[in-house]
Amino acid sequence: MPNIKSAKKRLRQSLERRSRNRSAKSQMKTAIKKLREAVVAKNFDDAKTQYSSLCKLLDQTASKRIIHVNKAARTKSRLSAYIKKASSVA
Repeated sequence: MPNIKSAKKRLRQSLERRSRNRSAKSQMKTAIKKLREAVVAKNFDDAKTQYSSLCKLLDQTASKRIIHVNKAARTKSRLSAYIKKASSVA
C-alpha cells in the first residue's frame, strides 16, 4: 500500500480506470458472444443489426484506448466475414 499522498491518489485512479476498462471489455465480449449465437441460430437479420451496434461499440472502446484500433478493425472484419459465410451457406 502506498504511503505518499500522490501515490494513494494514483492507486485510486488506477482502480477506477481498471474497473471502467474491465466493464467495457466485458460488454464488448458479451456483444460478440450474442452475435455469434445469433449466427449459429441462423437469425441473420438480428445478427446484422447486432453487428452494426457492435461496430459502434468496438470503435468507442478503441477510441478510449481500451483496446487497440487494429484489434477493433480485425474483430469487425472477422465477424463480418463470419456472418457472410454463414448466410451464404444457409
